[in-house]
Amino acid sequence: MRLYNPEGSVLRRDQKEMLKVLVVFAEICKEHDIQWWLCSGTLLGAARHKGFIPWDDDLDVSMLEEDYRKLEKILVGMESEEYFFQCTKTDPDYVNVFGKFRKKIGSVETTDFRAQYFKFQGIGLDVFYIEKATMFAAHLAKFFYLNMQHPTQYIKNRLLRHLAIKVVCVINFVLLIPLARLIGLFNPRDEYRVCLGSGFYKSRFFKKDIFPLSKMEFEGIEFPVPGNVDSYLSNIYGDWRKLPSDEQIRRSMHSPVYIKEIFGE
Repeated sequence: MRLYNPEGSVLRRDQKEMLKVLVVFAEICKEHDIQWWLCSGTLLGAARHKGFIPWDDDLDVSMLEEDYRKLEKILVGMESEEYFFQCTKTDPDYVNVFGKFRKKIGSVETTDFRAQYFKFQGIGLDVFYIEKATMFAAHLAKFFYLNMQHPTQYIKNRLLRHLAIKVVCVINFVLLIPLARLIGLFNPRDEYRVCLGSGFYKSRFFKKDIFPLSKMEFEGIEFPVPGNVDSYLSNIYGDWRKLPSDEQIRRSMHSPVYIKEIFGE
């Protein structure tokens, strides 16, 4: 049986560092009364492995949009020598609609070509939010934003790239994504989706499956999780208890360093 993250491996070392960042993040949210929960692969890891999925090379959390906006103001104004909240307001080369809470020191090699331009590239976690939207509205926002911002990564001149990103952000955040939100107001099933413009438009969520939040062990520490974990994960993965193939695992990973360590490629 293949070992993906044995003790002493680069992946396991970095997973432990991600856990430290998560603990700091959890403390900040607790201090400011912000509700959040483990999501995506991190939640899957908690439910199926009581910790990181052995091959998982990132960490994901989520919250309601109103909590995200509150947290964003706090983290953007936070003075820290060690941590940085990366978003379009703090890094002119960052284009994701969700944020990253990460270490300022260090870097993680990734398959994301754009990451080379980021202000900081240290280990951290992705901070998502969910908002009320239909699949059509979410797909429309994805079409607008991702297609417009994708070409900006190929602009080598720094000033021109920053200008192009700014123009794309203004057009989308002021006009196109709000238009998609308006279209999505007709939502009789009260569906929630991952932040519009993120590209994660297929999975739908319902408040009744999330609240009240519960707790679940992750790497020996209890963290908030949705109240109905099974329903939440089933909406994303279908049969979430089924283990993927090595090929599916390889495609899901973000860092060539970990891929080479595990698969020798």
